[in-house]
Amino acid sequence: MGFPETFKALADPARREILMMLRNGRMSAGDISERFDMTGATVSYHLKQLKKAELVYETREKNFIYYTLNTSVFEEIMMWAAQFANISGEKEEQHDEEDQTD
Repeated sequence: MGFPETFKALADPARREILMMLRNGRMSAGDISERFDMTGATVSYHLKQLKKAELVYETREKNFIYYTLNTSVFEEIMMWAAQFANISGEKEEQHDEEDQTD
């Protein structure tokens, strides 16, 4: 998946909350549902969107489905965002170089 799907999934506060819950390790769909005041179908929809965006992995064990963070997607987002971290510093250096050549 690409960034559009990832950012769309991250735009929803309930999905971000689910991701925060999964920071501490995998959780079953039932455990996730218990922490929200919404129907199981709604939580299932949010989990489906997170899975579609490849932000979580789904593992089936017997009658349970467990969800785990896909940290590689977060690493990719951080690497992409890091390109913009020093943009103002780079511009300042360019201006300094231009001033010296005048």
